[in-house]
Amino acid sequence: MRTAYSVETVRAAERALMARLPEGALMQRAAAGLAAACAELLGRVYGSRVVLLVGSGDNGGDALYAGARLARRGAGVTAVLLSPERVHAGGLGALRRAGGRVAADDAVEELIQRADLVVDGIVGIGGRGGLRPGAERLAAAAERSRAAVVAVDLPSGVEAGTGEVRGAAVRADLTVTFGTYKPGLLVDPARGYAGVVRLVDIGLELPAEGELVALQHADVARLLPLPAAGSDKYRRGVVGIAAGSARYPGAAVLAVSGALRGGAGAVRYVGPAGEAVLARFPETLVSDTGPAKAGRVQAWVVGPGAGDDAVTVAEVLEADVPVLVDADGLRLAERDAVRGRTAPTLMTPHAGEAAALLGLRREEVEGARLAAARELAAVYRATVLLKGSTTLVADSAGGAVRVNATGTSWLATAGSGDVLSGLAGSLLAAGLSALDAGSVAAYLHGLAGRFAAEGAPVGAHDVAARIPQAWRDVRG
Repeated sequence: MRTAYSVETVRAAERALMARLPEGALMQRAAAGLAAACAELLGRVYGSRVVLLVGSGDNGGDALYAGARLARRGAGVTAVLLSPERVHAGGLGALRRAGGRVAADDAVEELIQRADLVVDGIVGIGGRGGLRPGAERLAAAAERSRAAVVAVDLPSGVEAGTGEVRGAAVRADLTVTFGTYKPGLLVDPARGYAGVVRLVDIGLELPAEGELVALQHADVARLLPLPAAGSDKYRRGVVGIAAGSARYPGAAVLAVSGALRGGAGAVRYVGPAGEAVLARFPETLVSDTGPAKAGRVQAWVVGPGAGDDAVTVAEVLEADVPVLVDADGLRLAERDAVRGRTAPTLMTPHAGEAAALLGLRREEVEGARLAAARELAAVYRATVLLKGSTTLVADSAGGAVRVNATGTSWLATAGSGDVLSGLAGSLLAAGLSALDAGSVAAYLHGLAGRFAAEGAPVGAHDVAARIPQAWRDVRG
């Protein structure tokens, strides 16, 4: 499990640790880890050309001390000082004693173009609002160069606590972060600037719960619902699917496929696409009497391809079992009906749907995904799975937001969300909480997308077919 903490929590932990250590010891720990990562990336340190982009904060000090270590191993290290009057004096002294030098203003861009490695130590975790013009020019030069770019703690210009990028920012190939992950390293759009993220342990003591949690294989494996010897279809979970319309019968087929591949003991389908569903999945229990009379279910999925069927959406929301609301269901569901439910509710919007529900522009949601997921969960008193390049799952009760990055851009295809809804619905029916069902479904769906794509275009039905493979991969 990867846990990310807020800027305030990280700073408090750093202060507590520094109070127990000799002066400068914490920075030396960070610099040692940074230098080791840089050396590994370079492969051959001796004779390499390294440029340090040095701001006025501790990140600049980390870069300078790491640069001194590389210089002692034979690298040619040059520091570009953005604020010479506020540079970390100890770090600069160490660099000079090791044979490093400071760049002249008129030679900076040429140095960057010739470098093998550029170290971004411009701004630390307190940075807000993008890079200033002088730093922006250097970041652009680094991006144009052939050099590998290593960010110190996080790429300068991204916001550590939110993942927002409100202006120009450094694009790193590798980010070496200290003590713990920061939310901005796990959430887009900032995650896209970080490259590969390497965590260096510097001895911070942190609370048990963070701001953000990224589940790994072992975490998901512990949550997977596995049938016992005495299981029958009801104990495994029966999920109801109220989806599809005359115009969109395929949405029903795809949602049912996600539920069946996700391990549901049985699927009850309600809607006008019964013939299409039975033609593909004859094991489905099809009903034309409406959700309330369809028979026993442990969870409902409502909304994919539903068109304007507000009556069915309202009827499902009245059920006293967990309900997943997706696609058209998000538009048709009355806010008060969702807020008033006593059983768990899982909403699965993409950025455009979330924007409509919050009265925002899509760009505002995409630029502040963490805030949008939390706000939507609070407003609707529901668990929210915000789909996207990184999927976020936020619970209405607060606590750590779950983040998932197993997906691939090939999942941006029609019907992929319908498969995800059915998969998550099957997990709800199996007894997982809305938070766990959303998190596990996002993880498996992302893996299935990767297995299906393998670098080539895929359709939603291909993704559904790979869900069992993803399940096996997680279980090892």
